[in-house]
Amino acid sequence: MSPSMHFFELNHCDRVALSAEIHSRPFLSLTAPELISHLAVYPRDKSETGIAIQQQQHALLLALCSHFAVTAPAPEAKYFYFDFGPFRLKWESHTEFATYTFAQHQELPLSLEQALVQMPITRLPEGWLHRLQGSVLVAAHLILDNRPISASAFSQEIQSLFRGHTLAASCVMQGGEFWSDFVVHADGFSRFVIRDVDMRAQQAGRLAQRILEIETYRMMALLGLPLAQATTPQLNLIESQLVELTTAMVAADHAMSEQGIDKETDAERHLLEKITHLAARIEKLSLENNYRFSASKAYFKLVLARIEELREQRIEGLPMVAEFMDRRLTPAMNTCDAVANRQEALARRIANSNDLLRTRVGIVQEMQNRKILQSLNARAAQQLHLQQAVEGLSVAAISYYVIGLFGYASKAAKEFGWIAQVDIAVGIAVPLVLGAVWLGLRRMHHVLQAKQQDKAHF
Repeated sequence: MSPSMHFFELNHCDRVALSAEIHSRPFLSLTAPELISHLAVYPRDKSETGIAIQQQQHALLLALCSHFAVTAPAPEAKYFYFDFGPFRLKWESHTEFATYTFAQHQELPLSLEQALVQMPITRLPEGWLHRLQGSVLVAAHLILDNRPISASAFSQEIQSLFRGHTLAASCVMQGGEFWSDFVVHADGFSRFVIRDVDMRAQQAGRLAQRILEIETYRMMALLGLPLAQATTPQLNLIESQLVELTTAMVAADHAMSEQGIDKETDAERHLLEKITHLAARIEKLSLENNYRFSASKAYFKLVLARIEELREQRIEGLPMVAEFMDRRLTPAMNTCDAVANRQEALARRIANSNDLLRTRVGIVQEMQNRKILQSLNARAAQQLHLQQAVEGLSVAAISYYVIGLFGYASKAAKEFGWIAQVDIAVGIAVPLVLGAVWLGLRRMHHVLQAKQQDKAHF
């Protein structure tokens, strides 16, 4: 066995896969002029379709490959590239979405308007496009142009292509120019233009991918905005109800001395039920929103990172992409962050109020238990006095019967001549019998109490 083969056997089972991860999503090789159509497909949730998101994405890719008689990748694949002839396809599967980038090289240079009607999307089957209904989050056309025309002529084409919308433009990566209005036009596509002024090899592919990623991640980040806007009225309602409950808690402090503990406990329990209901509602909102808000924050960071990689330089009179996003995207992300922070703060306030109310209910219950114990002690004392009174009567009754028996015995003894006076004997026996009976009962009580203590100890 060769040394290299021997060392290969020592590798961790995931080493090769982890090493290949950095090469798993290469840039498209683009040479101007190029036409690119880009789709980001965000499929329906599994709860609606019963099919996992990855399975849905692979089924779409499989249908497209089947139409062109191309072998589709394995179901676990995350990346696929193939030259279909009329176009080249780069497919990438992400956690929440999949992207389809269709590239088509043009042999003859075309004006921007002419290029727009010959985009690669026109070569896709209508049936496959229909399957995307309701799932396309991003649809963009990107034109990579390198025609040597004057700046004024190019500017006129740009104005015509973007229909006079506010543009973001800049010199990027020290050899290209980027133009876009980030608007979805009447054909349903956003439009991007990259002008190859003096870009090096492979620079066009990296730049095109970064531009498309900015648009894709921007839209994914904005998915949190409708959720934040829909959550705000619910948070307002929960917050107002929490204020009412805390006001009722303060009012309950003054009512305790007037209404008594029993009525106060009922009021506290009613408040506790309401605040527990609020806690359940805010927890439900958190479960529904936290993932989306966290994802939006992560996508926004990716947008900023991709913009920084453009290394923009200003084209006089136009805002750069960084400024454009900072003015329009950043406020939306700040709204999502504000709603997420408010949601967490409200959950903490509800939890604190819940804990405070539970503590108050516990204190009131302890006061009630103390009163019950005090009443039990009073009853025990009464029972003790009653027992002592009964014990005295028991001593008198037992002594009475014992002395009666002794009297009969004394009369019999007198008949036999053993004693002379019955009355004197009975009189002497009375205190002795009383003392003996009393001592006997006391000893019996002590024995019973000792047994009960022993049982309680064990």
